Amino acid sequence: MADELLSAPHVLEYDYRRSLGPVLSRFFTGLRDRKIEAVKTRQGRVLVPPAEYDPETGETISDEWVEVGPGGCVKSWAWVSEPLERHHCDKPFAFALIELDGADTALTHRVHAASEDEMKTGMRVTAEWADDTVGAIGDIVAFVPEETV
Repeated sequence: MADELLSAPHVLEYDYRRSLGPVLSRFFTGLRDRKIEAVKTRQGRVLVPPAEYDPETGETISDEWVEVGPGGCVKSWAWVSEPLERHHCDKPFAFALIELDGADTALTHRVHAASEDEMKTGMRVTAEWADDTVGAIGDIVAFVPEETV
């Protein structure tokens, strides 16, 4: 009896809603209009998704907005062979950090590649937009390898 292991399933999730404020409201409105906007820090770094404060200095961000992407480079990725319901995707995909053209930071999003073998760090991808955009991150359905576009 003393050698038996006890176990219990446990799922750790943080289900919450957040008010957007002026910076993220503009970002999501841009997505609705099929453009990806970023902000510049006072030192000139381009942040996407945009932030209200510089993550390195804590200073407020300048009022300068720039359009980035829609293409970019995969910096890192993880393959999801069996998507969960909350992924809103019915086929395997990669979660990737994508540094969009013109940005200095990476955006986390899905990449729809035909297989895990097609995913590579450094590969070029571009945004695939939803037919009907509403001002949400799902307006970008996924990023796709540029050679398939």
